Amino acid sequence: MSSTATSQPANLDRIVQRFKRRSNPKQRYQQLLWYAKRLQEMPEENKSQENKVPGCVSQVYITANLEDGKVWYQGDSDAQLVKGLVALLIEGLNGSTPEEILQVSPDFIEETGLKVSLTPSRANGFYNIFQTMKKKALGFQMGDSTQPAN
Repeated sequence: MSSTATSQPANLDRIVQRFKRRSNPKQRYQQLLWYAKRLQEMPEENKSQENKVPGCVSQVYITANLEDGKVWYQGDSDAQLVKGLVALLIEGLNGSTPEEILQVSPDFIEETGLKVSLTPSRANGFYNIFQTMKKKALGFQMGDSTQPAN
């Protein structure tokens, strides 16, 4: 744990540590599928074009709400593995302030070991989902509770 590491929410750090303990790619996939099963159902009306994550091969949707200064995400995907990636990010970032979310570096993706286990398009999608969540947090930080379209 170096002092130069970018700070990240405690929940996200716990998830990263959990994945780091799994050296076998099959175990990482099983962990992702476990997260996918735990993901809260997203209302169909939220699966709209303005909530769609750009640059993903799968259909991925993310919404965000600001309550008491903390961001709460909801999401879904039509692909189970990608749904697991969405769930991992939601569990890792939910309940954080917009400022905390904006400080998170995408380096944690590398730390999980998932990047080597994912196809290039899925790894890129994971990054795009993360960037979409950061963009929504930035909208809250700038005082826009209506969120940008993409």
